[in-house]
Amino acid sequence: MLVIAVNNAPPRLRGRLAVWLLEIRAGVYVGNYSRRTREMIWGQVQSLIEQGDAIIAWAAANDAGYDFDTCGVNRRVPTDLDGMKLVRFLPSLAPR
Repeated sequence: MLVIAVNNAPPRLRGRLAVWLLEIRAGVYVGNYSRRTREMIWGQVQSLIEQGDAIIAWAAANDAGYDFDTCGVNRRVPTDLDGMKLVRFLPSLAPR
């Protein structure tokens, strides 16, 4: 199973995702595809995201039982810590 969530995604990308996945809520897409198809879909997201951001999570054979990746303008960045993938927050870019 895989889940993709997008924020501020252009309509063209949302339409492309709707071809492959079921949109269960605005910007949240789910499906069940092979690794090859998942990588193809994620490549499309990365090339079409523009100023938005996205995250993908999928079932994986590791201790957590899942893996994930992010792309776009986002403060959350996947970080490996002794074989466990965690989320690191970057400093805010908003002016104070």
